[in-house]
Formats: sequence, structure tokens, C-alpha cells
Amino acid sequence: MDRKQKLSRYGRVRGQLAELLEKTPDPQARMATVAALLFHKFDHYFWCGFYRLVNGDLVVGPYQGPLACQVLARGQGVCWEAVKREGTVIVPDVHNFPGHIACDSRSRSEIVVPVRNRAGAIVAVLDADSDRLAQFDEADAEGLQGIVDLLLQ
Repeated sequence: MDRKQKLSRYGRVRGQLAELLEKTPDPQARMATVAALLFHKFDHYFWCGFYRLVNGDLVVGPYQGPLACQVLARGQGVCWEAVKREGTVIVPDVHNFPGHIACDSRSRSEIVVPVRNRAGAIVAVLDADSDRLAQFDEADAEGLQGIVDLLLQ
């Protein structure tokens, strides 16, 4: 899928989510809806979900796909890197990422987008994995950022 097609699909998904997320302000329900729709709309997603910052730990939240790590080792892996950088991290080959946390050995590439509250503090990350190499790019980053922004509304 080229950049234009990918952005178009993210735009359609964002539109669906904007409508769906109006039904409740509950953050868990909203995250569950986002994870489910993304997982089923993009065939390059092997796992999709959220890790929430809870008392200084990244704890698994709503997700779709195989079993996830319940709590990520502090300071390691792509999710923590996104928190440290305060920005999106794209990893074409997770096996070449120092400190990668392998919740499922079939994961090959990954993208992580920070989720912020209204004050701008990171409260979670949206994490998507693929079982294929180099499946995420700047179009995914742009599309997912637009979707994460909906969680603030």
C-alpha cells in the first residue's frame, strides 16, 4: 500500500472512530475501540493496543492480537523509547533494536505513538506490531497521530 492509499485508509478509520468515540468518555472503552478497529482494518497489524503509564510502569491496556507482556521492563523496549523521546518511534526490524522486549517472538517491526492527556503529559502509548519487516513508516505515524489525538476529545 503506497503512502496516499495508507493515509486515505487512516482518514476513513479516523472518521469512523470520531463517531464511535462520541458514545462514551471512558478512556478504557475508547482505547478498546481504537485497538479493535485498527487491528481489523490494517492487514499489516499483528498486534495493536495500548500500554498505560500506571505508577511509573507501562501496564498493558486494551489490545487485539496474541498475548501481551502485562508490564514492560522499565526503561527498555520501543514503548519506553517513545516515552523517553516524547514522540513516535518506528522500528523496521525489532531484532536490531537494543533492549527490544519480545512479548511475542513473531513480531518483526513496530511503531509506538505517545498518548497525551489534555495537559500534554504522556499517559499511555499506542503500540502496533507487524509480523513482517519494515511495515510501518511516516504515513503510519501521521495516521496514528491523528487517531491518538481523538482520545483527547
